[in-house]
Amino acid sequence: MPYLSIQTNQGPDQINTNELLRKASLTVAEILGKPESYVMVALPDPVPMMFAGSSEPLAYLELKSIGLPDAQTSQLSQSLCALISDQLGIDQNRVYIEFSNAPGNLWGWDGGTF
Repeated sequence: MPYLSIQTNQGPDQINTNELLRKASLTVAEILGKPESYVMVALPDPVPMMFAGSSEPLAYLELKSIGLPDAQTSQLSQSLCALISDQLGIDQNRVYIEFSNAPGNLWGWDGGTF
């Protein structure tokens, strides 16, 4: 049920897509203590983006999950920023992350909801 979307202005030649997706999925599952079989990670095509008046490499992440504990957002931020820095070479101070806690009845799966 966790969903992580990674938007960046970095093109495919700067990204090892499968490795980034695999590591991001594992990171989210481990920190949230959820089965990786429920984790979804998306990496859309590069998006023209600007941050702090500059189009230097940057990323915007959205992490949504049922029961996202406030106490884990700092650890998630630290781990995901480090991952983006390691995999994409983006400075951690050029990464924003939005965390959203989704109620189970508003998250659909397999013809039902959680």
